Amino acid sequence: MHASTSGGRRYRPSGDGQWRRKAGGFAAWLAFVLHAGAAAQALPALSYQAAQQQVLARSDKLGAARAAVESKELQLEGVRHLGGPSLSVSASHIRYEANANLSLSGLNNIGIPLPLPSSVELERRGSLTNKSLIGIWPLYLGGATDAARGLVNAQADEARADATQAGYEVQTTLAKRYFAAQLAARAWDLRREALRAIGEHDRAAERMMAEGTIARVDRLQARVALEDARREERKAQDTLELAQVALGRTLRMDEAVRPSTPLFILTQSIEPLSYFLEAAMRGHPALGKVAAKEEQARQLHAVETATRRPQVFAFGGHQIRSENGSWLVGVGVRWTLWDSLDRPALDAASDKTILQAQLTEAQARQDISLLVESKWRAVDQARRQFLATGASVELADEVVRLRTSGLREGVSTATDLIDAETNRAKVQTERAQAAYDYIQSLAELLEASGLGGELTRYIERADVRLPLAAVAADPVRGP
Repeated sequence: MHASTSGGRRYRPSGDGQWRRKAGGFAAWLAFVLHAGAAAQALPALSYQAAQQQVLARSDKLGAARAAVESKELQLEGVRHLGGPSLSVSASHIRYEANANLSLSGLNNIGIPLPLPSSVELERRGSLTNKSLIGIWPLYLGGATDAARGLVNAQADEARADATQAGYEVQTTLAKRYFAAQLAARAWDLRREALRAIGEHDRAAERMMAEGTIARVDRLQARVALEDARREERKAQDTLELAQVALGRTLRMDEAVRPSTPLFILTQSIEPLSYFLEAAMRGHPALGKVAAKEEQARQLHAVETATRRPQVFAFGGHQIRSENGSWLVGVGVRWTLWDSLDRPALDAASDKTILQAQLTEAQARQDISLLVESKWRAVDQARRQFLATGASVELADEVVRLRTSGLREGVSTATDLIDAETNRAKVQTERAQAAYDYIQSLAELLEASGLGGELTRYIERADVRLPLAAVAADPVRGP
């Protein structure tokens, strides 16, 4: 047989030896696939839709935001009847001791001698119990009660906007970590396959050097390539394990899961930029929060104005006794004519707070528009990058085929084939990375547009789905 040497001499393996090496390599590859597939199937599969429902139910961040909303809604319920009548009962029990000195000296000066002392000490002790009902009904408070309710309602709107934003952020984080785990599993799968193929070529190079058909330098090159492939495989495995930990923490799960929704992409452009800009201006929670802040400023201004208006209230009281209880009713008016506060300055401060909220909203609209356009362009760029990788993958596959055929024909070396296998794994990993970049940019675009919960709609529309990895979770250290 003939094969190449460092001096350019070519060798061609015999048919029987070539068949045995192929059969042995196929058996090793089949054992690997069966083991990896069994490990993957042993783990529970979790689709992205199911993961989304789970994270919405278990997220601590979202739970805290919901608690804030519930707190404000309960406060709103608590002040719903603010400004209505109130009725109170009061009771007191008093023990007393009264002392008095009564002077009698005037009687001794009337000219008639009387056997009287000059003064008399009077003392009285006892107890007194008093019980009464008191009612107050504000008739007019200058709009203070309506402003107070409006303030709490605006605070509840702000809490709802925060909760909506938290929900979008949680779902974006889930999308990144879910598909990062899928990307890491795909990359590890490719590195394992490359390691298996390079391992076969390394063993073939070892046999060929023992037969004297290749030089020692060729053998050493194959060994270095194998060590590089082993290092890359372990690195990919570490990345997968970390991605699985991050996904598990996001889902608050103690056991590993197997993501079953593959990396995907829409080869056609998504909706135009105007669609997402309109959605953002219509429903972005940040704009809702700014609007709530402005409403709070207006209600505080209304409270400040109400303090300068007269207050009218009715009142009544009844002393509770067994008989002949005293009672009273009346109407009161209170109007503060002057106090130590600078009311015009406080009015100006309220106006500035309202202006601040308005300018903040204008700036927020500009920032959101720019963010939406940036993310929209990132999605389209990632789409075009993914499509561009198709030619690279096709070329890498063709090079491997040619190098394999060339090795059989004696026109290529084992090192050439190893390089081709390594490059194919690299190109396929880059293609998976491009798909992940597309998903990440799409999730960020939806969040920026106020459409954070609609990623599943694009998953259903996807026309390209990358193959699932043989092992997507619970990795076992490879060779």
